[in-house]
Amino acid sequence: MSDRAGIKISRKSFFSSMGILLFLMVLVGVLTKTIPAGVYQRVITDGRETIVPGSFRLAGTVDYPIYRWFLAPLEVLRGSDSAMIIVIILFLLFIGSAFTLLDGSGILRYMMETLVSRFSKKKYLLMGALILFFMLFGALFGIFEELIVLVPLAIALSYSFGWDSLVGLGFSAMASGFGFAAAIFNPFTLGVAQTLAGLPPYSGTAFRVLIFITLYLMLYGFLAFYARRIEKNPERSSVYNEDREARRRYQFLEEDSLLGKSEVGKAAKIFGGFMGGILLLILLGFFVPALSSVTLPLVAVIFLTGGIVSALTSGYAPGKLLKNLFAGFLGMLPAVVLILMAMSIKHIMTEGKVMDSILYYTSGRLADLGANEAVAGLFFLILFLDFFIGSGSAKAFLVMPILLPLTDMVGLTRQTAVLAFCFGDGFSNLMFPTNPTLMIALGLTVVSYPKWMRWSLKFQAAVFIVALGFLFLANRMAYGPF
Repeated sequence: MSDRAGIKISRKSFFSSMGILLFLMVLVGVLTKTIPAGVYQRVITDGRETIVPGSFRLAGTVDYPIYRWFLAPLEVLRGSDSAMIIVIILFLLFIGSAFTLLDGSGILRYMMETLVSRFSKKKYLLMGALILFFMLFGALFGIFEELIVLVPLAIALSYSFGWDSLVGLGFSAMASGFGFAAAIFNPFTLGVAQTLAGLPPYSGTAFRVLIFITLYLMLYGFLAFYARRIEKNPERSSVYNEDREARRRYQFLEEDSLLGKSEVGKAAKIFGGFMGGILLLILLGFFVPALSSVTLPLVAVIFLTGGIVSALTSGYAPGKLLKNLFAGFLGMLPAVVLILMAMSIKHIMTEGKVMDSILYYTSGRLADLGANEAVAGLFFLILFLDFFIGSGSAKAFLVMPILLPLTDMVGLTRQTAVLAFCFGDGFSNLMFPTNPTLMIALGLTVVSYPKWMRWSLKFQAAVFIVALGFLFLANRMAYGPF
């Protein structure tokens, strides 16, 4: 197998993404010098931090020097989000190391050859099924971060069918994100927001199912059209050069097939068992709250353990295994730097005490708007806040107590407000470089953030327009029960 196995982040992709994040760090740093510092009073309710409506006050001058803007990527490791950040970093390192073993031992190639042999004439049917799989996990269970472990496998499958890494990202990470936004029973955004709004749990389901079906058809149509186009001319792919070397590892020539090698086949089945365990764990996390809080690190540990056990089963020499584990670890370090920079943007806003000020001034403007303008304003406000606050449930507890009374004043139903919240929180997961899940997904591929945005921006814009249309429709029909 190739000694160049595993995930490689190109130097160009790293520096382009780093440049964007550095610009954003400076930009939000400037905001701390230009926006009056202010804070809301916070209380703990049922173990969750919530804002007390009407408690905003100016905080006076805050001593937050400029040099700390650039130290923020290190400061986040001892900040309030440090535990979450460390888990994300370990997740990334574990997945990168395990994938190096799967690639180098031939297990990944064997799995892809098997799928290609079975679906060579039905690959678009398989694409549709995979999109549905990823979207349903997001829409029903609120699973997004945990499925990122499958992105490298999706990329390899995309290569094997003659597509590029963008298609693989599309039917895995993008599908998960759209499913998360089109929440049918998503407990982390829909469930929390409806509870805070006093709505019956998971009420209004039929309308959300219609939204889910619409987004599914849009995503499948977009990916199928793009995949057929680059099948005819691979050089039309914006990541053609980045994909070329990685693609060579997944060219399945009959004279070099692994399908007849029993030890690799046995190892692939063992790894498949570990993958089944991961999916079972994710599903159990939906029903067992105590388990859901540790699902992400457990997924990483199981994936790494599965990679090691299956690689040894395939005949991988222990010495080479350790060498490749270390190589996979090193290969992910650039992505770790990007994660720290992305997380530092919220840290700068919080330390400069302007996060609450932005929420106060922007939310207050909703009270002067009409119903349609207000629902659009609420949608874009949540989008904006998601740039700084990634967690959907945390954002719901922080902002919904403030926004719900405003929606009552302008004549929006609370169900419509909850829908706007789900849209604003979910769709931004695929757009902002401050979202760690997006940066992890890109870090597991050769796709830089700028190229991701150039490829997906027009489609995401179309989805936003459709989302606004659904919000206006919900407003027109008084989407309820109230």
